[in-house]
Amino acid sequence: MSSITAPAPAVDPGNPPVAGGRSRRQTELFMLVFAFALVAFAFANVGFSLKGTLPSGTAEYMAVYVVIILIAHLAMRRFAPWADPLLLPLAALLNGLGIVMMYRLGAQVNPATGSPEISPSATGIQILFSAIGIACFVAVLALIREPRVLQRYTYTLGAIGVLLLALPALLPDSISEVNDAKIQIRFGSLITIQPEEFAKLALAVSFAGYLVAKRDVLALAGRRVLGIDLPSLLLLVFESDIGTSAVFMGLFVAMLYIATSRTSWLLLGFIMFVVGAYAASKLFSHVGVRFTVWLHPFAGSNPEGIAYQPVQALYGMASGGLLGKGLGGGQPYITPLVQSDMVISAFGEELGLAGVMAILLIYGLIVQRGLRTAMLVKDPFSKLLAGGLSFMLALQVFVIVGGVTRLIPLTGITTPFLSQGGSSLVGSWILIALLARLSDTARRPPPRSIQEEGLTQVVTLK
Repeated sequence: MSSITAPAPAVDPGNPPVAGGRSRRQTELFMLVFAFALVAFAFANVGFSLKGTLPSGTAEYMAVYVVIILIAHLAMRRFAPWADPLLLPLAALLNGLGIVMMYRLGAQVNPATGSPEISPSATGIQILFSAIGIACFVAVLALIREPRVLQRYTYTLGAIGVLLLALPALLPDSISEVNDAKIQIRFGSLITIQPEEFAKLALAVSFAGYLVAKRDVLALAGRRVLGIDLPSLLLLVFESDIGTSAVFMGLFVAMLYIATSRTSWLLLGFIMFVVGAYAASKLFSHVGVRFTVWLHPFAGSNPEGIAYQPVQALYGMASGGLLGKGLGGGQPYITPLVQSDMVISAFGEELGLAGVMAILLIYGLIVQRGLRTAMLVKDPFSKLLAGGLSFMLALQVFVIVGGVTRLIPLTGITTPFLSQGGSSLVGSWILIALLARLSDTARRPPPRSIQEEGLTQVVTLK
């Protein structure tokens, strides 16, 4: 007796069935329409509050915004059909609200200066950087088909991240310093780049690859602390930026905890950061001033002097109350740098406590979807990367919102998607792209085997 096996075409692993993927993308599109409606309503609210009519130009702003977000949606359909359907709509809503706030700050004249707080062209610039961010979003999805590929470049990306982080500290103060902290690179009078926004993404990937390789060693480590196993704050000391230090230190310690499940690393990292922050407050005058402003904002002449910015932000949020004064109804321009460091205070004044809590809930949902992805994905490197990126976003929001509300000392980092600034906006979209790719990998169904499908026919010849 002999057998002849006639195999039928198998399921292509690179092209799994897309029925479930289409359902996710339809949900995503529905949520995007809801986000567009909220942003359009916000634009109209600002226009009618400030000018009694819908100003010319808002329709063009809204149209461009919708187009670039729909391009991101089409990229998700093409390159990441199984990705979480909430990531893009949540990020798009935050991005849209940031654009609305830039328009609002540029449309009202500050009576004290006779001019708007920011240039009316800031809205167009914010949309331009949003488009650049979406282009990077699409590029990440198209070029990185499998997150594990990034693990090959663990040390290369680590070197790039350290170089980007160190660059402002090595450059002259005239092109790198802002408010006594060396965190940017200035090209001329208009263009500035904050390399740390891209350094943190490169280092997150590097940390994930490093901790996967060293996980067993770190899990079994005793009290001995090796310098190579803990992040060094020396580089950040030269930049004298406590906000950046908190984000990078927290990122590494959180990923270390995820990799080893040892709470001792959390305690050690917290102690190291507290000691480093205290030392920085004694070594650098502007860091010491931040601690003084945090602890004694209303003492003596501080409200009119060193604490003027945070005090005005607190007054603004207090005047907003529970429901706020409505977009265009407040006076956020009184707070210096309200468009960047203190943008959350502008939302607090005009949307109230309820609006701020809604914004924080949106951030929380993005973090929750990222952490859910970390739980679903099976590859250790991808699991660490998803958890690290999610925690980094959460920590950045905590640091800036906590500083504005006086929970912790105020730092100069940006609020993701909401603050004015191209580097932050582009970096935030790259982070969402990485989470989308990881989510697609985690939710993509495995190819079904030929035997399970009954695609092999056995014929017996006698």
